[in-house]
Amino acid sequence: MIDIQQLQVGQQVYIIYRNPHTQTVSTIQEATIARDPMNPEQLSLLLFDFYHPIEADDALFNTYEEAESMFEQFYM
Repeated sequence: MIDIQQLQVGQQVYIIYRNPHTQTVSTIQEATIARDPMNPEQLSLLLFDFYHPIEADDALFNTYEEAESMFEQFYM
Protein backbone atom coordinates (compact mmCIF):
# COMPACT_ATOMS: atom_id res chain seq x y z
CA MET A 1 0.00 0.00 0.00
CA ILE A 2 1.00 3.58 -0.58
CA ASP A 3 1.56 5.98 2.31
CA ILE A 4 -0.88 8.82 1.59
CA GLN A 5 1.73 11.32 2.81
CA GLN A 6 3.88 10.34 -0.21
CA LEU A 7 1.24 11.02 -2.90
CA GLN A 8 1.96 13.44 -5.72
CA VAL A 9 -0.32 15.22 -8.18
CA GLY A 10 -0.57 13.25 -11.41
CA GLN A 11 0.38 9.93 -9.82
CA GLN A 12 -1.58 6.90 -11.03
CA VAL A 13 -2.83 4.60 -8.28
CA TYR A 14 -5.13 1.60 -8.01
CA ILE A 15 -7.96 1.33 -5.52
CA ILE A 16 -10.56 -1.23 -4.55
CA TYR A 17 -13.74 0.61 -5.42
CA ARG A 18 -17.11 -0.36 -3.99
CA ASN A 19 -20.01 0.42 -6.31
CA PRO A 20 -22.15 3.02 -4.49
CA HIS A 21 -25.33 1.65 -6.08
CA THR A 22 -24.65 -2.02 -5.41
CA GLN A 23 -22.71 -2.39 -2.16
CA THR A 24 -21.91 -6.05 -2.81
CA VAL A 25 -19.96 -5.22 -5.99
CA SER A 26 -16.32 -4.14 -5.76
CA THR A 27 -13.72 -3.75 -8.49
CA ILE A 28 -10.15 -2.59 -8.86
CA GLN A 29 -9.98 0.80 -10.56
CA GLU A 30 -7.18 3.05 -11.70
CA ALA A 31 -7.37 6.62 -10.36
CA THR A 32 -5.26 9.74 -10.64
CA ILE A 33 -4.11 11.89 -7.73
CA ALA A 34 -5.27 15.47 -8.36
CA ARG A 35 -5.89 18.70 -6.50
CA ASP A 36 -9.53 19.09 -5.51
CA PRO A 37 -10.91 22.05 -7.52
CA MET A 38 -13.10 23.10 -4.57
CA ASN A 39 -10.19 22.90 -2.11
CA PRO A 40 -6.86 23.19 -3.99
CA GLU A 41 -4.87 22.48 -0.80
CA GLN A 42 -6.39 19.00 -0.60
CA LEU A 43 -5.41 16.02 -2.76
CA SER A 44 -8.21 13.90 -4.16
CA LEU A 45 -8.70 10.78 -6.23
CA LEU A 46 -9.91 11.59 -9.72
CA LEU A 47 -12.09 8.60 -10.55
CA PHE A 48 -14.84 8.40 -13.18
CA ASP A 49 -14.56 12.20 -13.71
CA PHE A 50 -15.33 12.85 -10.02
CA TYR A 51 -13.07 14.07 -7.25
CA HIS A 52 -13.09 11.91 -4.12
CA PRO A 53 -11.32 13.23 -1.00
CA ILE A 54 -8.54 10.94 0.15
CA GLU A 55 -9.24 9.53 3.59
CA ALA A 56 -6.68 8.19 6.07
CA ASP A 57 -8.14 4.68 5.81
CA ASP A 58 -8.14 4.53 1.98
CA ALA A 59 -6.07 1.68 0.55
CA LEU A 60 -4.10 2.91 -2.45
CA PHE A 61 -1.75 0.68 -4.44
CA ASN A 62 1.10 1.30 -6.88
CA THR A 63 0.16 -1.57 -9.19
CA TYR A 64 -2.90 -3.48 -10.26
CA GLU A 65 -1.24 -6.67 -9.00
CA GLU A 66 -0.84 -5.27 -5.47
CA ALA A 67 -4.50 -4.24 -5.42
CA GLU A 68 -5.57 -7.61 -6.83
CA SER A 69 -3.64 -9.48 -4.14
CA MET A 70 -5.38 -7.49 -1.38
CA PHE A 71 -8.74 -7.84 -3.13
CA GLU A 72 -8.39 -11.62 -3.27
CA GLN A 73 -7.31 -11.74 0.37
CA PHE A 74 -10.41 -9.88 1.57
CA TYR A 75 -13.11 -10.67 -0.97
CA MET A 76 -12.42 -14.21 -2.16
